[in-house]
Amino acid sequence: NGVAIRIPGYVVPLETVRGELKEFLLVPYFGACIHTPPPPANQVILVRPDKAVAGFHTMDTVWVSGTLHAIRQQSFAGTSGYIVDAVGVERYVGEPHH
Repeated sequence: NGVAIRIPGYVVPLETVRGELKEFLLVPYFGACIHTPPPPANQVILVRPDKAVAGFHTMDTVWVSGTLHAIRQQSFAGTSGYIVDAVGVERYVGEPHH
């Protein structure tokens, strides 16, 4: 709780304005929260970017960087067990090879 993280996942939009994401859920597998029961709250993160992000759609894979908070939150798409105040949302391209 309160630590900086960088975590990958799939986008489930909650609030968009003019095509930009203002708030979304980060879920662990493709299709979660869409046509299936949502995953448990401990596998779902509510992401609140510091500024709206463009170019991402439902089920796109992203890296999210920010501060993690253990706060439970309800939404129309499911319950999240965590909130991330995101300072970065970028397209997922995998881990760097060493």
